[in-house]
Amino acid sequence: MQPLKPWMFYLLTFAGCYNLLAALNLTVFYHEVFKTLELPKPELMLFVQLSGILIGLFGVGYLFVARNPAQNRSLLLLGFLSKAIGSLLSIGYFALGKVPWTFMVLLFFSDIVYLPPFAVILRRLYRIAGDPETRQAVENRRL
Repeated sequence: MQPLKPWMFYLLTFAGCYNLLAALNLTVFYHEVFKTLELPKPELMLFVQLSGILIGLFGVGYLFVARNPAQNRSLLLLGFLSKAIGSLLSIGYFALGKVPWTFMVLLFFSDIVYLPPFAVILRRLYRIAGDPETRQAVENRRL
């Protein structure tokens, strides 16, 4: 059994590249991001740029999972939890009227849309890890 089906590999690669581009926008082009989302720019941009760095690191993590899924599955779990918790937090702020609808569109395409496929990939990778015979076959194929 292959650790990833082709669509899983392409999705993880796309998510990694998307996160790297998002990180670039939040660390370098943050003026345009706030203008596009119709959000007031904070006085101190440090926290926005730090978030951008973390998003970029998750992007690198997704690329690691695409390249070596069985060994890096925990990185995908961290990304999944980050997207799930961040989505709940953002939806709460939207419900309170603190962020505009444009932010929700960004949230959907940046986080929420990945939750179901990431859950499927995680289930598969942890199932492989729990089956000694399949795990051994995957490890032998990597050598």
